Amino acid sequence: MLTLKLAYRNIFRQKRRSLLTAISMSFGYMLFVITLSMVEGSWSNIVDIFTLDHTGHIQIHNGDYAKRPKIHKTIRDRSSVESILVDHSEVASWAPRVYSPALAYGTKKTTPAQIFGIEPKLEPTVTRILQKVSAGSFFSASPNSDGYFSAMVGAGLARTLNIVVGDEIVLIANGADGSIANDIFIITGIVGNVTSFDRKGIYLPLTVAQEFLSLGSDVHEYSILALDKHKNEALAVQLQAQIPSVKVSPWQEIQATFYKTMQADKDGNMFVVGLIVFIVFIGVLNTVLMSVLERTREFGVLKSIGSRPGDLVRLVFLETVMLAALSVFVGFLLILPLIYWFTDVGLTMGVAVEIGGVEFDTMKGELSAFVMLMPMAFILITAGLISIPPGLRAARIMPRVALGSH
Repeated sequence: MLTLKLAYRNIFRQKRRSLLTAISMSFGYMLFVITLSMVEGSWSNIVDIFTLDHTGHIQIHNGDYAKRPKIHKTIRDRSSVESILVDHSEVASWAPRVYSPALAYGTKKTTPAQIFGIEPKLEPTVTRILQKVSAGSFFSASPNSDGYFSAMVGAGLARTLNIVVGDEIVLIANGADGSIANDIFIITGIVGNVTSFDRKGIYLPLTVAQEFLSLGSDVHEYSILALDKHKNEALAVQLQAQIPSVKVSPWQEIQATFYKTMQADKDGNMFVVGLIVFIVFIGVLNTVLMSVLERTREFGVLKSIGSRPGDLVRLVFLETVMLAALSVFVGFLLILPLIYWFTDVGLTMGVAVEIGGVEFDTMKGELSAFVMLMPMAFILITAGLISIPPGLRAARIMPRVALGSH
């Protein structure tokens, strides 16, 4: 208790030095928080762009279809899978899909393409497919008055084949039963742009694609959105236990290269932030050390009246940590409104960035317990660590030498 009272008294006795130290710590905390918020917010935004473009948070396949896709590797027992997805409390939405390579013929040209069979009502609940329709309109599973089914094509494919909304497109593909599938479709919409992942894609209604490819009611994939995107890996483990007959994979596994690249970039940003804060605390260490040197006589008096070396180490430690706690509290009050605004409103960029056919013109941060508390813990722990060398120096002071110093 005496040590705590001395620490409290010393903080307010050295007003100028304590104020400078507090400002440095508060600045370091606020810098750490706003940078961490930007890193986490950017990461979260990129994940949303990536997963809501097509991947989803979780995917379900038959065996190794994700790595070695074959048209016959289908999910046949759809009822058991869908019954679990419908009833699961942590599943926000889901959509079935089928895929197949095809040969697309326009007015004069032929080019390879990729068929995406999607459910018109369920797919928009999982991806931003509606927002990606850049021309025309979203299709339905019903044929037109002439009996032709509709299709949507990627912007790259439309440019290559020189086709527009309202034109016909001929598709030729291998059916699951070994037959040659071919049919004519009417283009109702253009999807994305020439840089989208589906720039060479052709979207067909699910039932139409299944009939075209002779798949019956089978599907190749289920794409799932989790209620909490940060817990998608845990949800994938739960679903795998409930549906052992299929392969359940989080997007981090499906797109492992992208995930590892982004994680490395995120770790690099965190290292830079930690380095900046560490440099700030080097200045704090120098301040604490100077404080100890200026109080050499005081520490000598304390030792001469019976204070143990551990008491002096504890005294310097408490002074530094108490000052750090006060600084962090002030920094928290100052930075919280800014982070709230940055998360809710964001910073509008001068030029919109288009990713996967979707435009983003606002940079936002993230407000979470991790963003606010992790820097707080880091600073308090660092403050405690940097107080140890000055504390040890104070503990080694000899009373006779200290009392004779000026």
